[in-house]
Amino acid sequence: MKKTIKWILAILIVLCALVAAIWGGEISTLTTVKQVGGNKYLYSMEYKAPYDLDDLVSKDIDSNAKRLEYVVARIGKGIPIKMKSSQVADENGETATMNCTSFQAAKAGGEGFWYGRNYDYFKNPTMVTISRPRKGYSSIAVSDMSHFGYGLEKLPEKFMARLNCLAAIYAPVDGINEKGLCTSIMALPKQAARQEGGSHAVGTTVIMRLWLDRCATVDEALGMLDSLDVRHDAAVGSGYHYMVADAQGGCAVVEFDKDDGWKTMIVRKGEGEKSMLVTNHLLSEKYYTTEPDPAVGNPHSRSWWRYETAGSYLQEHGGMLTFEQAQECLAMVHWKDLVWENGMVEDTQYSNVYDQSECTLALRNWNDYETTVRFAL
Repeated sequence: MKKTIKWILAILIVLCALVAAIWGGEISTLTTVKQVGGNKYLYSMEYKAPYDLDDLVSKDIDSNAKRLEYVVARIGKGIPIKMKSSQVADENGETATMNCTSFQAAKAGGEGFWYGRNYDYFKNPTMVTISRPRKGYSSIAVSDMSHFGYGLEKLPEKFMARLNCLAAIYAPVDGINEKGLCTSIMALPKQAARQEGGSHAVGTTVIMRLWLDRCATVDEALGMLDSLDVRHDAAVGSGYHYMVADAQGGCAVVEFDKDDGWKTMIVRKGEGEKSMLVTNHLLSEKYYTTEPDPAVGNPHSRSWWRYETAGSYLQEHGGMLTFEQAQECLAMVHWKDLVWENGMVEDTQYSNVYDQSECTLALRNWNDYETTVRFAL
């Protein structure tokens, strides 16, 4: 009997050691998933599992479905796991798009820059992921958890329910790295870029993970685009443009020419300017207009109104803001109960102010402008 018990214990020890060897990083990561500040729909996570961006890029993953398949394969290591994103178009090939505001502004009364960002979308839980990769820069990144299968009725409250959280590392929608480089994404309806000619293709959010992990400056981020094709998921029915800004004050918006093979178009912050702003319409000279035009942006989300309102506030302050003013600039253009034609209701899911000198994040979730939650590397 004693021998039997010893054998059982030995087998259990071996199995535990095997599980730890195979999934140790993933298990360690899942133990860090927690609610933040008592907010039921705000989570944080420290990503401790290994990930290989070179391998990811080599796979030419250019859609949400392929990205989730890749994540499943890495996590499952041969064991079937199901993951699903809610980011898909309807039967008409369209979806209501997220409508966001981003800016960089100089700090008033000091050196450095703020990076502000509103993420406006349907009511979904939010994930803040801190990662410290072996090869690359540490970062704080924020994700919409609906992109990897969560919603108001499906939250990672129990350990096994947290499995999908591992996909967050590949799905940032904004973030900052240890060098102070910030990036964010803004939607452009029906403008899903499908670049051709680069050595490899990268999907909608993968390019942002590459920037956060590997770039310290705007020039480095833009240089990375020379060898890659950016492809937005056509199944989602939306395209995007990006803002990227560095701690030295460099700032640019990356867009794609919808009428010329999706060639990259770069709009840089003007010489001597203290701030730069972007919402949900094209800024490139070829397409820029001061009047709402569905061919170049999203009139329903009042992109032009937000651009003018936030822009006037920045101009009024000479492009230099205090922390409180950076928060106020975002609050001026936030959404509350914006009703779409399909009856869904959009809010500002969160408002972020990144300190590009201190590499910190101050987040206000779901229009709760009385509560600021802070994150640091």
